[in-house]
Amino acid sequence: MKQKSAGNKGKFGSKGNIRPTQDQHDPIRAKKHLGQHFLKDMYIAESVTKLASGHKGYTTLLEIGPGTGVLSQFLVKNPQFDLWMVDIDAESVNYLHKHYPEFRDKTILGDFLSWDLPTQFAGPIGIVGNFPYNISSQIFFKVLDNKEQVMEVVCMLQKEVAERLCSPPGNKDYGILSVLLQAWYDMEYCFTVDEHVFSPPPKVKSGVIRVRRNNRTELPCNPALFKQVIKQGFNNRRKTLRNALRGLNLAPEVWTEPEIQHWLDKRAEQLGVEDFIVLTQALTPAMLAR
Repeated sequence: MKQKSAGNKGKFGSKGNIRPTQDQHDPIRAKKHLGQHFLKDMYIAESVTKLASGHKGYTTLLEIGPGTGVLSQFLVKNPQFDLWMVDIDAESVNYLHKHYPEFRDKTILGDFLSWDLPTQFAGPIGIVGNFPYNISSQIFFKVLDNKEQVMEVVCMLQKEVAERLCSPPGNKDYGILSVLLQAWYDMEYCFTVDEHVFSPPPKVKSGVIRVRRNNRTELPCNPALFKQVIKQGFNNRRKTLRNALRGLNLAPEVWTEPEIQHWLDKRAEQLGVEDFIVLTQALTPAMLAR
């Protein structure tokens, strides 16, 4: 799993260097319950869209939550992609139908989280978007459920979440979704975006990340048990795994087995993907025997 650190990445939208914006008056009212914050900076918007690369040969690109079309206006000009858009906001969809009539049949009113992606799209896809803060983690769990189809994700989301997803082991930001994503995807933190380039401005900064499917075809352990071990470990992240994993309700003798002693005095945040794979392999017989 390849990672690129956020530490050396640039910051876009610093005060005193405001780029041209789409419009001084938003054509659509941002809805708080949908977590909408519309990007106004065109330079940032174009920079985000240029990160979509067609990784592993995908040509179908789905934009989640296009809103006022700030990213869409650049994506529609890229002949590399067959662009589709989905938004849960009827006002946004109507606005996009009006301004991009040639994409009317590919601009869909719907909830991405409820979609069955293989039914919607036959082959590999990429995903792009300015993700609503309140559902960004849910979107990535959906991506994981469709990891054989989703080859790349380019998105803007809350900076704290972006850093967490891209965080390496040994970092306090590293968590359950970090490990699950990094098992299947290479993570890259691209740049930070300031609050004032959105309308309405959020209370926190945003981060842009690029997530690319790696070459792993299967886990060398039981996937369901792998996920269970990770969740149990991080649900008690302040404890060592010797105590955190007690919730797995395994036979007492398991905790004295020599092959797992190396892991038990560590905390979950200290283990990388390969470490969790080895630990899951060691615990599998006992987990299946419960």
